[in-house]
Amino acid sequence: MIELIFADRCTGCNACVRICPTNVLEPGKNAPPAIARQEDCQTCFLCELYCEADALYVAPNCDEMVAVDAGAIAASGLLGQFRRDSGWHEWAGQSPNLHWRMGELFARAKAG
Repeated sequence: MIELIFADRCTGCNACVRICPTNVLEPGKNAPPAIARQEDCQTCFLCELYCEADALYVAPNCDEMVAVDAGAIAASGLLGQFRRDSGWHEWAGQSPNLHWRMGELFARAKAG
């Protein structure tokens, strides 16, 4: 479940707001987005994937909110870990990222 938005890292791009399938986040006016409906978070990690500034922390517990220490999270190296480990930006600047289309791509390979 989304737990933290680090204002000092946030660029205000609102990519996390646009991508959230359950509208958990509200865009900020000259401020980072706000976690408005935390209980609706599905822990899908899409906000982390789309946050190029690594300004979000989503805890792996999807059933309930957990107490987290912002300083400890920032120091831990966890910010952006899901995006890095997924390879989300490994082809940046070379070709479009098509990880989300893997099923379609494999189906096309079988047909051909």
